[in-house]
Amino acid sequence: MFYFLLLEKITSETVKNHTVLAEFYLETFNVSTKGQLVVFIGALLMYLLAVLGNVTIVTLVSLVSKLQTPMYLFLCSLSVQDIMYVSAILPKLLAITITGDTSITFSGCITQIFLFTFCIDTEFFLLTSMAYDRYVAICIPLHYPLIMSKTVCALLITVSWFGGFLNSFAVTMMVSYLTFCNKQKINNFFCDIIIVMKLSCSDITYIMTLLVPLEGTVLGLLPFTLIMISYIYIISTILKIRSSSGRLKTFSSCSSHLTVVVLFCGTCLGLNLKPKSGDSLEIDKVLSIIYTGVVPMVNPLVYSLRNKEVLEAMKSVLKRMT
Repeated sequence: MFYFLLLEKITSETVKNHTVLAEFYLETFNVSTKGQLVVFIGALLMYLLAVLGNVTIVTLVSLVSKLQTPMYLFLCSLSVQDIMYVSAILPKLLAITITGDTSITFSGCITQIFLFTFCIDTEFFLLTSMAYDRYVAICIPLHYPLIMSKTVCALLITVSWFGGFLNSFAVTMMVSYLTFCNKQKINNFFCDIIIVMKLSCSDITYIMTLLVPLEGTVLGLLPFTLIMISYIYIISTILKIRSSSGRLKTFSSCSSHLTVVVLFCGTCLGLNLKPKSGDSLEIDKVLSIIYTGVVPMVNPLVYSLRNKEVLEAMKSVLKRMT
């Protein structure tokens, strides 16, 4: 509600003098020509592996009934989101490194902001839902079928996607109605919303007052805190198991999720909470490539290589095909 009131205020103040730039210019990694080739190969591999791996997860969950449980339905939804994520960012980086053309249209930039915000928010929500799923499975296993029914799972997935869409739509509308002047260079390999807003000639005080606390605290730290609380209960339950083999088996059921949480949330929160300075811009780009390229690539590898059910499902599907 506050978002849309703010959007109405921004629209009424800027629509008369609204300036739409034809294009922005992205400043990618500050490397040599050989370095650009390395960036291109690295980004291409990340994109291909991310798409291939996540498409494989979606296909397996769709075809194998054994995998159509809450945990794998969450994973399937996460894979769909990761495909959208990398497709919104990495193809443009590939085009820049191969052609040298760093320009991006205003509409293209707004689209990137929408998809980037949408995917980041949705992933936070999905990872939180998956942490709750693991909490119920390990801490109160007897009630798991009742609590984590397919209806509840579908509801959590729907809320995650809808929450991400609603927030992203509101934020994108705010940015799209800002006025931009002559500053057109974005010092990143994608349209970072904070950098884009700082290029605006409009008064962004109202946006920053709402955006930073909401995005950083409510949509960032709060889900991360809920995930950590879930794992405090999970780990305390695991430590009560007497046999070492039982503890290892139980922990292995949530280790993949925990690995992704640490990699994604740690990098994302660390990037957004650390002090900004001119010397740290290149470091920011490296951290950004981790959660925009590496994490979507690693997600299916972590879940498949460490999970016997996924590997068995993959073998059975391959047998059907042959």
